[in-house]
Amino acid sequence: MQFGVFTVGDVTQDPTTGRVPTDAERVKAMVTIALKAEEVGLDVFALGEHHNPPFVPSSPTTMLGWIAARTSRLQLSTATTLITTNDPVKIAEDYAMLQHLADGRVDLMMGRGNTGPVYPWFGQDIRNGIALAVENYALLRRLWREDVVDWEGNFRTPLQGFTATPRPLDGVPPFVWHGSIRSPEIAEQAAYYGDGFFANHIFWPKEHTARMVGLYRQRFEHYGHGTADQAIVGLGGQVFMRRNSQDAKREFRPYFDNAPVYGHGPSLEDFTAQTPLTVGSPQEVIDRTLSFREYVGDYQRQLFLLDHAGLPLKTVLEQLDILGEEVVPVLRKEFAVGRPAHVPDAPTHASLKAAAASAAAESPKVDA
Repeated sequence: MQFGVFTVGDVTQDPTTGRVPTDAERVKAMVTIALKAEEVGLDVFALGEHHNPPFVPSSPTTMLGWIAARTSRLQLSTATTLITTNDPVKIAEDYAMLQHLADGRVDLMMGRGNTGPVYPWFGQDIRNGIALAVENYALLRRLWREDVVDWEGNFRTPLQGFTATPRPLDGVPPFVWHGSIRSPEIAEQAAYYGDGFFANHIFWPKEHTARMVGLYRQRFEHYGHGTADQAIVGLGGQVFMRRNSQDAKREFRPYFDNAPVYGHGPSLEDFTAQTPLTVGSPQEVIDRTLSFREYVGDYQRQLFLLDHAGLPLKTVLEQLDILGEEVVPVLRKEFAVGRPAHVPDAPTHASLKAAAASAAAESPKVDA
């Protein structure tokens, strides 16, 4: 099982000091967080994509390429890549290039984003959101898997004899997760292709997440990719930790109360009771995270959000130390207990390359 962190790259005022970081400070802070994630033994760093204030990650491949050059083991991903407003040709080429630069340590999460105005900024209509996600991803898959593509659809100009360059590393496209909070159509899309499904397990109660993951697993089996418990599932989550619960709540409360997404709404106590947000001791985070398996089954990737809502970099790095030293080692051990042998690990370039070679070796040879 993979453990890591993701960031949405918000530039938010620290409510305890009144200070707002500059764009440059926030960009460099995210790089520092990624390097720290590898240092403390985490597996994955994932970067959001946004094109509006207060967020700064408008070019994930640029940042991930820089991080790839400064790391050796960390898996690099997105959270999410906007399949609706990006040209699938550009996605195909950008992420294949990143895949080469990172020696295969790349996968990506497709999503529609959470900002309605982004659609017209890139020449699209939000009312076509699901249709765009379906059509653009179908084209992206072909661009990665076919050397020459002829294609015609509803939302971009046709392609005739087009080859996306560079070709995927070793002929193996990056693994794709489909991220969603509330859209069953996206769970269906992930299941149809046998891709991963990532539920951003932050804002909704566990019953909702259980239904979404359950639908994906059921349809994954329906399409013949394996049994339901072999479907590839990832979860998001948000935590804030101190040695004891009282200190954690006291320190995090002003950030929660003023957060750009959930601030000025339910109390911290109500929100943590009704959603997976966990604010407390390392043991409380361990116990809460282990409980996820009770309603989604054995899963492959757990990502935590640590740097949201104006938290200063020093505090985020302290959270990473706690996560890497005290929380994740216990989670690795406990999640392995009782995990059926037939449940796969999270896909990597190496495992996908081996599977492709095995499939090629087993395919029937045609005599000339």
